[in-house]
Amino acid sequence: MPFSGCFQAILLLALIVFLLAGFLHRDIRLFEPLLWGQAEGPPVINVMFLKTHKTASSTVLNILFRFAETHNLSVALPAGSRFHLGYPWLFLARYVEGLESPGPQRHFNIMCNHLRFNLPEVQKVMPDDTFYFSILRNPVFQLESAFAYYRKDVPAFRAAGSLDAFLASPRTYYHRGAGLRNAPARNGMWFDLGFDNDAPADEAYVRARLADVERRFQLVLIAEHLDESLVLLRHLLRWRLDDVVAFPLNSRSPRSVAGLSPEARARARRWCALDWRLYEHFNRTLWARVRAELGPRRLRSEVARLRARRRELAARCLQDGEAKNGSQITDRRLRPYQSGVADIMGYNLRRDLDNQTRQMCLRMVTPELQYMAHLYARQFPGKPPKNIPFLEE
Repeated sequence: MPFSGCFQAILLLALIVFLLAGFLHRDIRLFEPLLWGQAEGPPVINVMFLKTHKTASSTVLNILFRFAETHNLSVALPAGSRFHLGYPWLFLARYVEGLESPGPQRHFNIMCNHLRFNLPEVQKVMPDDTFYFSILRNPVFQLESAFAYYRKDVPAFRAAGSLDAFLASPRTYYHRGAGLRNAPARNGMWFDLGFDNDAPADEAYVRARLADVERRFQLVLIAEHLDESLVLLRHLLRWRLDDVVAFPLNSRSPRSVAGLSPEARARARRWCALDWRLYEHFNRTLWARVRAELGPRRLRSEVARLRARRRELAARCLQDGEAKNGSQITDRRLRPYQSGVADIMGYNLRRDLDNQTRQMCLRMVTPELQYMAHLYARQFPGKPPKNIPFLEE
């Protein structure tokens, strides 16, 4: 058939589908996959995720670990007994297992453990065609979460006693002399990106750093709009729906989340002014990107599909279909690490799962430390396994 004839036939088919949808009073979104089709080309397999702190990044890490395992891809994992890639120091390639000593450099497919971004060293680990992305969260809630999680470890938080007290007079407790140990207490996401978290929020400086992030990262997710972010990520990576469906991991129970007054929130935004500029900028760019790449109708359709599939898998996989407090997790191998005053939630699997379903569900609920240890043992069978001390208590 000549090209013009094919084009006319496609237009006619699209018109028929729209007319049928109206005639049957059905939601046109049911037909959208047929009209739009699937993304062209093979899935992207070289991915670097900058895992920022207290931003729903553990949920994203689980997505990447699962993709790596099911597609037999290599992961840049912390060397030896460590569970992070040198954080809070700037990342060096030698922090990756297999790259500790000089010699021919090997590349990995996936990189997603906590590190402080240092592009030249990351490029020694990842291929040239790597897709870079990260995630940000409203700095007010990111700081509240960091306070609960790191209260016993960060000198400024430990001295303050409460977040309200800290925000009322942050410089009473926050001293630069404490060095990197105080990094989570101010502009933590800015710090994770490799920048100076104590720098003045000078307009020229901020604009330059935002431009640096835009040049390097093809996408920045927003935690408050995680489903929309994952839909866009899936589109850009050309992955399947199930590749990006996830249960929330490393999240706190509602009773361990502190409420903040409007005054306290305003103080948090001023104290973390660099993070606030970062968040505002990339929140805007996310929505601009969504409109350009997908459009409102397709976005609604894809988000609905993602949420429906998550509900389906929760009913299929999880005991009672929901998360449990850490003390309620019956399988100690699935117990999440508890830190500070945070009550980190986890999951119990249903007991009636067949082996294949159980394996799929297990990947979705395995906490990050246990999953990392599993991948390490699988990828480096000749190395001593990573021990997780709190599981042995």
